[in-house]
Amino acid sequence: MINAVGIDIGSTYTKAICLDGDRKVVGMAVRKTGFKLAVAAEAVFEDLLKECKLDRSDITYVSSTGYGRYVVDFRHAQVTELTAHAQAATQLFPDTRTILDIGGQDIKAIKVDAEGRVKAFRLNDKCAAGTGAFLEKTARYLGLTTEDIGPYAKRSTSPKAISSVCAVFAESEVINHLANGIPAEDIMMGAMVSLGGRAIQLMRRVGLEPGFMLTGGMTRNIAMIDALQSALGSRFHVAPDGLGQLNGAYGAAYLGLRRVEKLRAEGKPIPPTAAELGGEEKKPARRWSAMALTDRRFELPADTGDTGECPVVTTETNRGKAPVHRISADEVRAESEKAVPAAG
Repeated sequence: MINAVGIDIGSTYTKAICLDGDRKVVGMAVRKTGFKLAVAAEAVFEDLLKECKLDRSDITYVSSTGYGRYVVDFRHAQVTELTAHAQAATQLFPDTRTILDIGGQDIKAIKVDAEGRVKAFRLNDKCAAGTGAFLEKTARYLGLTTEDIGPYAKRSTSPKAISSVCAVFAESEVINHLANGIPAEDIMMGAMVSLGGRAIQLMRRVGLEPGFMLTGGMTRNIAMIDALQSALGSRFHVAPDGLGQLNGAYGAAYLGLRRVEKLRAEGKPIPPTAAELGGEEKKPARRWSAMALTDRRFELPADTGDTGECPVVTTETNRGKAPVHRISADEVRAESEKAVPAAG
């Protein structure tokens, strides 16, 4: 029996999914990423095993993706986000040609062919005003949770668009709207309309080829889907049962499953995990001190004289001590008296 796991470590959420040999979903797990990516990856993997009622020994292959994919030390392989999303999209909806992925840190527009190969992509990661994180921050200003955003915004009767394309100015705009008595639901829906317009513009840059699919956490937000479809003038494919948020993890698991099938067909063993290989090669620590790579230090000579030159010379380091610049208080005072004439 084959059980392939895909783990997607995103900036806001870490997702995991397990597929069996028939490409059926065995289980899914999602949790907040936090600032310790390796811990989040391990935790979501444990959550997934409990959901699937499996042990670690039951897992055949683990693939990781997302911007934290290299920290998963129990992975067999890592996959780029673009490849994972493209493969998952064409598996779930074969007619998909243009993908929009709205994440917490960035927005990706991806154009694919019938085989799920990436033909073009554009990435918007320059400012939080164009990402899902902006909606979450706006919701916090309005006293809403992430889960409340969609239903609350659907109550809007006159959305108030957020015109600023900078997250800092957009926050100020939200506060001003609240101060002017604009209903919170109109502000929330207006933020979605603004985000939707920017997302569609990004899609236009790769080419709007019909067969549109929406992925990412925004697939759980019905109001955001409505705003995007209105801006696009067409419908998006959205995977059911929350699977849209796990599209990247699904793609990683699917590619892992294909890899296992190929290895078995060729009679080859499953490769070792990153941990079994010793993990990633550690990079040398960067030294920021300009003096760190020299054996010389600064020190005052015994007699500076009255030459007017800077009273600093270099000498050899004594017994490997750190570079220092030595000057006494009396010498500082003497130099000051030379520079400032006495009054009178």
